[in-house]
Amino acid sequence: MDRQPIMRIQSLADFPTTMRGGVVAIGNFDGVHRGHQAVLSEALRQRPSDSMPATALTFEPHPRTVFQPDHPVFRLTPAPLKARLIGAMGFAAIVELPFTREFAQNTAADFVEDTLVAGLGIRHIVTGFNFHFGKARQGSPDFLREVGGQFGFGVTVVEPFGDESTTLVSSSRIRECLGLGDVVEAAGLLGYHYSVEARIIRGKQLGRELGFPTANMELPPQTGLKPGIYAVRFRRADGSLHDGVASFGRRPTVEEDGPVLLETFIFDFDGDLYGEICTVSFFAHLRDEVKFDGLDPLIKQMEVDTDEARAALTDVSPLGRLDHHLAFG
Repeated sequence: MDRQPIMRIQSLADFPTTMRGGVVAIGNFDGVHRGHQAVLSEALRQRPSDSMPATALTFEPHPRTVFQPDHPVFRLTPAPLKARLIGAMGFAAIVELPFTREFAQNTAADFVEDTLVAGLGIRHIVTGFNFHFGKARQGSPDFLREVGGQFGFGVTVVEPFGDESTTLVSSSRIRECLGLGDVVEAAGLLGYHYSVEARIIRGKQLGRELGFPTANMELPPQTGLKPGIYAVRFRRADGSLHDGVASFGRRPTVEEDGPVLLETFIFDFDGDLYGEICTVSFFAHLRDEVKFDGLDPLIKQMEVDTDEARAALTDVSPLGRLDHHLAFG
């Protein structure tokens, strides 16, 4: 999906005057899951014309990480990936408002006046039913409706979004699925295959010695994906796509207490990836992480994993627009 890259803005002082008076979607949007997509799509529909730019307003870092720094939240979409996905939906800009304890002490009225009206010059707000803001979470969609007439902006509130079984789609539910290794269920809730982005780093080259050279990524320590072996699709920085099989975990057969890494064996590829920021999308959980009795049984199992991953990735098709953007287009 080719379009102008989304503008990422970290300060209201940098918000372009040409984008004032527009439609703004507000939320944390971690995961940009199907519920978030309903809010974001509604914001695009609220524009008087397609030529009017749409803005997403979100918060960085995740508020839970600010209030519980010893227990940082498992981010489904760190800021760069979240911005990419929202840009792929058709948004021109995302305001990543710095979230601090000091900012959290602002009243709901302060947020409306200083951020929404003075900072963004909003014409219309779209948000989810459970959006709360301001000190002690005093601000709500009802509050926005009350003050909207005073400040001259409209408000659209998007109702809860349920999956096919009418169960509410939420970021916490997706985190639970990924913690169980259920990337298929997670994909159904996200509307795209769960993906991670990171820079390719040098490992110990053991995979190359075993005949399975890998592209290694170090993910954030709070990543809650279940350790194991997965069928994946690998996207290079240049946009080229490759199927592969990935191991997420500590490699217990060869290293008792090593760092947690994502190691991807890319099928039918031979090249230098070091330093590239690449994307890995997860299509199937093949098995749990296992400690083998030596390298020979490990190699045999890796051959089986490769065959199973190839089979799992045969004739796959995109789940939707964002999935096509990440893992197919």
